[in-house]
Amino acid sequence: MHNRPTRSALYIPGSKPRALEKARGLPCDVILFDLEDAVTPDAKVEARDTLREALAQGGYGARLRLVRINGLDTDWGADDARAVADMACDGVLVPKVSSPGDLDAVAELVPDLPLWAMMETPLGVLNAHSIAAHPRLDGFVIGTNDLAKDLGTRTRAALTMALQHCLLAARATGIVAIDGVYNAYQDDDGLRAECNDGRDMGFDGKSLIHPAQVDITNAVFGPTAEELDLARRQIAAFDAAARAGQGVAVVDGRIVENLHIVTARATLARLDAIAALERT
Repeated sequence: MHNRPTRSALYIPGSKPRALEKARGLPCDVILFDLEDAVTPDAKVEARDTLREALAQGGYGARLRLVRINGLDTDWGADDARAVADMACDGVLVPKVSSPGDLDAVAELVPDLPLWAMMETPLGVLNAHSIAAHPRLDGFVIGTNDLAKDLGTRTRAALTMALQHCLLAARATGIVAIDGVYNAYQDDDGLRAECNDGRDMGFDGKSLIHPAQVDITNAVFGPTAEELDLARRQIAAFDAAARAGQGVAVVDGRIVENLHIVTARATLARLDAIAALERT
């Protein structure tokens, strides 16, 4: 799994220099530089050059820089892929992945960069495990808007099975899984509730449509003070039990076994990774 934090993944239009400049100072963990939905057809060709120049200038720190291309079934997709292959980014986000073959086609055009898959079609969800197992794939980004449109559903609850299916596939193959967007960017309470829902499911982070959503998302998907305190106490108690020749410990009236220590150490490692990113 990726060592970098992926709590907040913010979409930034690749066609807008002002937005690309502002993104350099935003505290998101991942920047999804978009050549697809956020760019109008008449601006798509020029957007490649605009984005290439911005990435070449740098200034994005240690944030994960992913470029979402147009689909290869469009007039722009293949040229997008060829252009991204030479950009200063960390990976290519492929839209509407429905099978591993969709990734194979992009991999031929982008030989060296990791691939990420937008999971936003019913067929893609059904094929989630075979997609997740692709040797070039680093992660999923769930496209809940497109998925809801194709399913004809009106609620997030109706997407639960699809979200969990993608998450199971990601966990089975060791890749990152980032939840879909929350559209009401001025509704802080709604965003927090949906972030908590995704975090409780097990997602690594959430994709965002507006910078105002970053702080809440980072807070929810980062380890809480209570989680950090519990992790430290579990590790201390388990180490003390091990020194006494015991295989388990007890913390707050609950048994602590080695599997809990694996989770506890991962929680502390996540804190260290977030702190390192925020120092850049």
